[in-house]
Amino acid sequence: MTAVPPSHSHTSHWGAFSPGIERGDVTAVHPSPFDPAPSPLLANLVGSLRHRLRIPRPMVREGWLRDGPGPAPRRGDEPFVPVEWDEVIDRLAGELRRVYSGPGPEAVFGGSYGWSSAGRFHHAQGQVHRFLNTLGGYVASVNTYSAGTSEVLLPHVLGAGPEILRSLTSWPVLLEHTELMVCVGGVPAKNMAVAPGGVTEHTTEGHLAAMAARGIELVLIGPDRRDLPAEVSSEWLPVRPGTDAAFLLALCHVLVTEGLHDETFLATYCAGSDEVLDHLLGRSDGTPKSARWASGLCGVDADAITALARRMASRRTMITLTFSVQRAEFGEQPVWAGVLLAALLGQIGLPGGGFGHGYGSIGDNGHPAHTGTLPTLPQGHNPVRERIPVARIADMLLHPGEEYDYNGERRRYPDIELVYWCGGNPFHHHQDLARLRAAWRVVPTVVVHEPYWTPAARHADIVLPATVTLERDDIGASRTDPFLTAMHAGAPPYEQARDDYAAFSALAAVLGTEKEYTEGRSAHEWLRHLYDGWRAHDGARPDFDTFWADGHVRVPAPSPGVLLADFRRDPAAHPLATPSGRIELSSAVVASFGYADCPGHPTWLEPLEWQGSDRARRYPLVLLANNPAARLHSQLDFGQHSRESKVAGREPIRIHPDDAARRGLRTGDLVRVLNDRGACLAGVVVDADLSPGVVQMSTGAWFSPVPGVEPVLCAAGNVNVLTRDVGSSRLSQGCAGSRVLVEIERWRGPAPAIDAESPPDRSAARAGDRSNVQA
Repeated sequence: MTAVPPSHSHTSHWGAFSPGIERGDVTAVHPSPFDPAPSPLLANLVGSLRHRLRIPRPMVREGWLRDGPGPAPRRGDEPFVPVEWDEVIDRLAGELRRVYSGPGPEAVFGGSYGWSSAGRFHHAQGQVHRFLNTLGGYVASVNTYSAGTSEVLLPHVLGAGPEILRSLTSWPVLLEHTELMVCVGGVPAKNMAVAPGGVTEHTTEGHLAAMAARGIELVLIGPDRRDLPAEVSSEWLPVRPGTDAAFLLALCHVLVTEGLHDETFLATYCAGSDEVLDHLLGRSDGTPKSARWASGLCGVDADAITALARRMASRRTMITLTFSVQRAEFGEQPVWAGVLLAALLGQIGLPGGGFGHGYGSIGDNGHPAHTGTLPTLPQGHNPVRERIPVARIADMLLHPGEEYDYNGERRRYPDIELVYWCGGNPFHHHQDLARLRAAWRVVPTVVVHEPYWTPAARHADIVLPATVTLERDDIGASRTDPFLTAMHAGAPPYEQARDDYAAFSALAAVLGTEKEYTEGRSAHEWLRHLYDGWRAHDGARPDFDTFWADGHVRVPAPSPGVLLADFRRDPAAHPLATPSGRIELSSAVVASFGYADCPGHPTWLEPLEWQGSDRARRYPLVLLANNPAARLHSQLDFGQHSRESKVAGREPIRIHPDDAARRGLRTGDLVRVLNDRGACLAGVVVDADLSPGVVQMSTGAWFSPVPGVEPVLCAAGNVNVLTRDVGSSRLSQGCAGSRVLVEIERWRGPAPAIDAESPPDRSAARAGDRSNVQA
C-alpha cells in the first residue's frame, strides 16, 4: 500500500492529524497545520494498526463456550477459542434472547464510558446504547469518574452540574481581567492535551503563558509542583492531600474575621450564609476554622494563609479547583468551600473573578461552547429507569438487591445477567481492581467489543474484534473545537475486525430489529445524513461532498463568556435552579438527607483512609493517583510515547528525595508499592517537585496481575490495585480514587513478566483444536 498523503485528514481526542500509512500501518503522524502546540500523544498511533495486541477474529472464552453462561471464577485466566463471525453472532443473539425474554432488560448493563473515538457516528457508547434500546433497553450509569461528585453537588449549590463545568469563564476574559488566580490542584498541562471529540487547536498553555507575561499572579495550591507550569507560577503552597477544604475554609475565616468579605453580595445573591458563617466562626461546633487551625492539618504556615486571603480580597480573583480534588472521600467539601470563598469575595459573575471548576482538568474547559447541536447518532428511548452511579459498578455486581443512598434517594442495585461493554476499559477507571475482578466473575455473561487485548477484553466471555478509528470513515467534532473534521479511513480493517455498527447490524438482523437499528442506511449514508442534519441549521455551510473533499469546515466561534454573568446582572430575571433561586452556601435540601459524610454546608472531614494510627504507620506515604501524561487514560499504553515514559519497564512513581533516601531508593530502581488492598510494581523517579510524604503515580498501565499471587500484584504498575472502592459520600457516590495511603519497598529478585504485553494464552486458537469444548 502506498503512503497516505499528509492532507488525508483525521482527528483524535488528543489532536487532529494526517497519518502516514505504509503496508497497512501508521509510520508517521502529521499534526494539523492549525494546531499551535500539537500533543506528543499523537506518537502513540505509530505502529498501532497492526500491533501484536490486535484481536484478529471473534474469540470466546473456553469455559463459556463449553458450559454456557454462569459465574466464572476463572474469567480473566482462561484461554480463548476462535469462532467464525456467523457462529458468534448466532450464539450471542441466543444469549440476548435468553436474557431479554427471561429476566428482561433490567438484567442487562449497557457499559460504555465513551472515549474510544472522537468520531460522532462510530462512537462506541452511542452505538451500544442505540442497539440495546432496540431490544428493550438496559441498565445505564450516570455521572462520570472525572467529576461525578461535583455533578451531583453543584445543582444543590449553583442550580446546575455539568452545565456549570462546561460554562467556565473563558481564557480570553481571564487574560484581560484577572489579577490573581488561585489554583487548587493547579492547572496541569498534561490534561490540557485531551478533550472529548477532539482538539484541533491546543491553546491553553499559550493562554497561561500570556497570563504570566501580563503579570497575572498564579498561586498553586497542592502537593505537586508540576501541577502548574513553573514558568507561570508565582507561589507554591504545598497543601497536604485531603486537606483542601480545611485550607479554603481558613481563607474564608480570614475574610470574615477581618471584615474583608462582601456582605452585600451575600445578602443579594446567596442563601444560607448565616449557617455557614456560624460554622466558620466556630459558633456551631466550638472550632473556629482559623488559619492556625488549618495550618496544623494542611502543613502550610498560618501567616501564608492569612496573607493569601488578604491579597485575594484586594484583587480581581479567580478561584479554580481541578477535578482531582473532588475525586476523593468527601470530595464535595472542597468544591463547596471554593464556591463559599468566591461568594465571600463577592466576585462571582464578574469578568475574570469568581469560581471555576476544571481549568486544566480537560482540554476544552475555559473555551466557549458552540450554541448549536453537533452531528450525533440518535440513541433512541431507554424505557429502563434504573440507573447506577458510574463508580458503583462493583457494588452492583457483588450485591444485587442491596439498598444504597444516592442524592436523597434510597435505591436498590439491579441483578445483572449480562454486561455488554463497548468503548472504554473498566479495569482502568475503576478502583480496587481485585474487588472489580471478583465482581466481574459473578456475571453470567460479559460481552466486549475491542480492537486490542485490553484487560477488559481478557475478562470477557465473548470478544468481537473492533476496528480502530483509522480503519473507518467518520466525522469528528466537539463542543468547543473550531473545526468539524472529515475523518478519512487510512487503512483496511485488521484481519476480521468489524466496526461496531457492522457487528450490531448483523446481530439486529438475527434478532429482528435491523430496520429499527439501521433505518436502512449504510455507515457512509449515516455520515451524510448526520452532516446534512447539522448543515440544515446554517445554509452557508458547505455540502457534504465539499466538506468530505476539503477535510474540514470551520465552525464560527462563540463569544467569550463569563460564568453566572446573567445571574449577577439580574438575579430576579435569571434565578438559579436552586430552591432559593440563589447560591446556596448551605443547603436545607442536602441537610435534610441526614448524611454524616455530606452535611448541609461545606466543612472539613478527615478521610477514612487516614484514620487509625496503625494504618498510617504501616502505610505512611500519600499516593496521588491521577491522569497520565503519556496517553489518554489507558489507551495505547503500548504506544511509542507511553513506552518511553516507563521506568524499569513499569509505570513510574515519583518520590521526594528525603523519602527516597529513607528507603535507600534511587531513580531507576524497581519497587513494590503496597497497602492492604494489593500491590503493584513501579519504577522510581526521585523528584523534589513533590512534597515530602507524598508520592505520585499515574493511572492507565494495563492491569497485569501476577498469577497465583494474593493479594493481587500488578506487574505493569496499575495504581488502581491500591485505591479504595468507596463512594465519595452518600450524596454523590462519586469516584474516590485520587489519593490513597501506601508504602514503597525495593523489589528484590527477578521481575515478573507483564502478561498484558502479549496476547492471552490462545493455545487452542493457534492449534485450531476445539475438541475439548462444546461445538
